[in-house]
Amino acid sequence: MTTADVTAGRARNRRGEGGRLRDEIVEAAVELLDETGDERALTLRSIARKAGIAAPSIYRHFPDQPAIMLAVVRGAFGELNQALRAAIAGAEDTPRARLVALCQAYLAFAQSRPQRYRTMFGGLWMPTPGESSITVEDLTTIGDESLRLLADLLADCVAAGVSASVDPPGDAVAVWLGLHGLAHQRAVTHRLPTPPDIEERIITALARLTPLA
Repeated sequence: MTTADVTAGRARNRRGEGGRLRDEIVEAAVELLDETGDERALTLRSIARKAGIAAPSIYRHFPDQPAIMLAVVRGAFGELNQALRAAIAGAEDTPRARLVALCQAYLAFAQSRPQRYRTMFGGLWMPTPGESSITVEDLTTIGDESLRLLADLLADCVAAGVSASVDPPGDAVAVWLGLHGLAHQRAVTHRLPTPPDIEERIITALARLTPLA
């Protein structure tokens, strides 16, 4: 297929609409990830074909394939943050209830978007710093907002006297890792030999929540 063949069926963006093409490239990558469940399927050529453009057109917006994957992951974290905030807003108005709602929303997101969730936390796309346009800062700050939401809620629990944590930021990381481990195990095994209240146990223990009366 020639460049002309690829672009013939796609209207050219008007001047000033280059941002729309960038979004379309990212959307094409997300669709491919959801359809194939395989990061290896997301090549510059396959993404361009999905977006209906010639592969060289991608370079006007992304320097390489990892840069597209980073945009996909940032978008997924944006969706996660929206889900977490919605869960907080809809929870009972107590620090403990809001914290539990956030944790449950996190697990629900992982279950409903397994391919994106797996890609958010590493995988084949994540390059060694220095071997692509991706920097160390890009890789270490992706989930900052989600973690900050969790740490703030845990601090609220401490202030309300329902958590014995003396290090909310550190314990927030522990809670996140516990939730991530559970989400991962649910994704890779069909029968997880755990008690039905495992979510509550993980959240209560790692957030150092006081026993319910």
